[in-house]
Amino acid sequence: MVGRRHPSEEIATKLAQANELAAKGKTQREISKALGVSIMTYHRWKKMPISPAGSSATGDTQEDDTLQAGFESDDALKHLELENSRLRKLVTDLLLEKISLEEELRDRHAARQRRSEKTK
Repeated sequence: MVGRRHPSEEIATKLAQANELAAKGKTQREISKALGVSIMTYHRWKKMPISPAGSSATGDTQEDDTLQAGFESDDALKHLELENSRLRKLVTDLLLEKISLEEELRDRHAARQRRSEKTK
């Protein structure tokens, strides 16, 4: 199956249809099948910042659209950087907790071995 590009308007209408199906309790597999796209394409579309009409609301020039996309990408980049720093902090905290638990387990195991050696 050869991939094809979908126009923005088509993506917007299919996403609206997908939202309706999701509200009815359909699974992602059922939604993507109803839209006629793969699950990965459906996920990519959900992540895309698209206006409801699929293009600029005022009918601006392509240059204005490019500027708007630049601002959206800057905001998205800042959001991702913030999320990335939060996740790094979370991972660091979890690793420190893991290390302390491993040390505690090692100490308990060593104490248990010393007690078993004394009883022999």
